[in-house]
Amino acid sequence: MDRRDFMKKSMAGAGALIATSALPAFADDKQLVFQGRGRFERMSLSYATVNIGLEKPFSVLHLSDSHLTSTYEDENEWRKGQSLSRTRTFGGLQEDALVCALDWAKKHVDYIVHTGDLIDYQSEANFELVKKYFGDKMFGSLGNHEFIHKKWDNSHANEGYKDETRKRLEEVYPFDLELYSQVVNGVNFVTLDDVFGYVTKKQVKRFKKEVKKGLPIVLCMHVPFFTENIWRATHRFWYTDGPMTDSALPALRGDFLTQKEDPTTREFIEYLKKEPLLKCILAGHEHITVEDQFSPTCREYMVSGGFLFHGREVMFV
Repeated sequence: MDRRDFMKKSMAGAGALIATSALPAFADDKQLVFQGRGRFERMSLSYATVNIGLEKPFSVLHLSDSHLTSTYEDENEWRKGQSLSRTRTFGGLQEDALVCALDWAKKHVDYIVHTGDLIDYQSEANFELVKKYFGDKMFGSLGNHEFIHKKWDNSHANEGYKDETRKRLEEVYPFDLELYSQVVNGVNFVTLDDVFGYVTKKQVKRFKKEVKKGLPIVLCMHVPFFTENIWRATHRFWYTDGPMTDSALPALRGDFLTQKEDPTTREFIEYLKKEPLLKCILAGHEHITVEDQFSPTCREYMVSGGFLFHGREVMFV
């Protein structure tokens, strides 16, 4: 089977969303239960409703930033070092948190979407965890950490770096990594690779083809398209200490600066703000739960880290 046939076969069961009916069964695990309390009370869930005017409402559990940190003993020293240091960073309960979320979703919602950083770095053990929990019906968008396969610095944040391992990632995540579309109950879920803060001209062209379908669109991606309020929340969480003393917009940096400086990305964001079919944006990356109005027709929802047992149920009605 050549690569094109493999992708065609795989993508028949893949997409932006995975039906919870396709998830594996999860046996009751006392380690995932507070003593004397309910099974799911370790989870911290928020809720949102997106009003589209659907004949058949449905629900989605939005997850992001699980940051799995597993490495086999026979993998290279860099991967083993990552497993030790990054497991300490994220607390060591990332897989437990993912199991909790998937089990809750199987019992409570119709679909799941994950907006990236499911794994913290590339390793065969992490890839096996992806297959263990999602099989060949993988979903969602990738994050910047899905691409990390060696010692990292900001100079790697480009398409050339992605290309070094893109083929391997496509074997594990059997959907179009650049942009993918799946229609659910008349709603077009579009996933987009913006993991380093920018989008490409090719992605913009492909997205505009999706708009021509005339369906309401939910855009799923890792890095949020920053509004001023989302940037304030992000800056407060990552870059400041102490009480807020100034209401001015903090100086731009990181992905928000990229979105302002890269012409293609800047123009695409302005285009999106005027597109009435865009109804909702789902993103992660910053490990905080925050939302803001992106455009007159679209609200943007960021969800905090899955490694913290966080998730958001979104009702589409």
